[in-house]
Amino acid sequence: MKTPGEVLREGELEKRSDSLFQLWKKKRGVLTPDRLRLFPAGPGARPKELRFHSILKVDCVERTGKYVYFTIVTTDRKEIDFRCAGESCWNAAITLALIDFQNRRALEGFRSRQERAAPAAQPEPRTARAP
Repeated sequence: MKTPGEVLREGELEKRSDSLFQLWKKKRGVLTPDRLRLFPAGPGARPKELRFHSILKVDCVERTGKYVYFTIVTTDRKEIDFRCAGESCWNAAITLALIDFQNRRALEGFRSRQERAAPAAQPEPRTARAP
């Protein structure tokens, strides 16, 4: 069982900015079982977090030359573009962590539904009647 603070992967990736020029900005990424943290290159800056409960999928994976380009699609349909060195496989690591997170949530939901249904499904104890 993975703990939420466990680091699955750490390293450099680049995020395309939302600005008019859409520049690629280097980030230090930290992937844990429930989120992706993005630390800016400058010291002391606060990280941005992409929690897996707000991520729908990793999409549009394309390999060109030395980079792999991919898009993270959030539950509110926002698309965030990333690129990483081809050998770093950030897209695969994020996809696997996201699938693992979604599977854990599905199991938790299933178990909680079973626990809520269990008391109602148990038969009433029978009492002995005298003839």
